[in-house]
Amino acid sequence: MKVYGDEMSASVARVLLCLHEKNTEFELVPVNLFACHHKLPSFLSMNPFGQVPALQDDDLTLFESRAITAYIAEKHRDKGTDLTRHENSKEAAIVKLWSEVEAHHFNPAIFAVIHQLIVVPLQGESPDAAIVEKNLEKLGKVLDVYEERLGKTKYLAGDTYTLADLHHVPYTYYFMKTSHAGLINDRPNVKAWWEDLCSRPAFLKVSPGLTVAPTTN
Repeated sequence: MKVYGDEMSASVARVLLCLHEKNTEFELVPVNLFACHHKLPSFLSMNPFGQVPALQDDDLTLFESRAITAYIAEKHRDKGTDLTRHENSKEAAIVKLWSEVEAHHFNPAIFAVIHQLIVVPLQGESPDAAIVEKNLEKLGKVLDVYEERLGKTKYLAGDTYTLADLHHVPYTYYFMKTSHAGLINDRPNVKAWWEDLCSRPAFLKVSPGLTVAPTTN
């Protein structure tokens, strides 16, 4: 497998985490985001939207990080961490449910905050405080739901780590470097969950590459 992207990208990190959890060999092919190499025709042939990551596995090409992690988890279902609970249809459904929550409720809010506080300054501009405030409020409401859920189960989809948890990790890592980390730390169950997620061996392999957060998908 070849993963095209930059390891500082949260979406690329999502894929790398999955590969490490599945103990799967891969090659990371660097794509210079600051030089806009993801907009070159060679990259657009893999992802017409010009965003990282892209994955090539023999004759298969995929883009969109969650689609890629789903493919990796399915192809290597019998290796490493069981990220989908594939042997139990009900448990698998709960993994998909909380994965959808991450994609449609958690990610839009936290992405907007990270974009304003980290990416916008890298572009030489000033963050929009109104956008930050609005999305911090949205994120807080999502985390309230998580706090209740994580009071009942160790992880979002049950008592084992799955894609539903993994997908949260890179943007949460960047978020915890902002002045708003209290949204996590002030919720005991969410804080314990996060501390568990960022102590996993796969994360410790990926985290050195998470330095800045350019816009990705």
